[in-house]
Amino acid sequence: MKIKRHHVWPFALALAIFLASGTSNLAAPNVGFSYDKLAHFLVFGLVATSVIRIPFFIKHKWQGTIKVICLISLYGVLDEFRQSFTAGRSVEVDDWIADTLGALLASVLYLKWHWYRRLLELHCFGKRMDSRGFACEDRDNTNDID
Repeated sequence: MKIKRHHVWPFALALAIFLASGTSNLAAPNVGFSYDKLAHFLVFGLVATSVIRIPFFIKHKWQGTIKVICLISLYGVLDEFRQSFTAGRSVEVDDWIADTLGALLASVLYLKWHWYRRLLELHCFGKRMDSRGFACEDRDNTNDID
């Protein structure tokens, strides 16, 4: 089985979240306000974007998008549960809501906003994109996504 780059990034991000949530003191800059919810929103939005770029999910459009949102939301719940076992950390429903909203917005933006999708897919040298900006799996098969 060949591991593809679009499969590695979601796991790398999930591993980074897993490792960070297991520490009791996270290094965070003091910017004058608590940016915790914003950080959850952005990081889990990034994870959702990396997952939805996997061809299996994007080929299924709305069904794939809903699966991604549910998957990332579940990971957010599990992350909060894991934090309950770490000294100095607490479980916050607001964090999970921020995780889910980040996944929701990022996934819907990727699916519906063609400019955003094209921007993210600029690095796909050797791959063709259809008229809506969806990257095809390989050069020879442009009918993968209808």
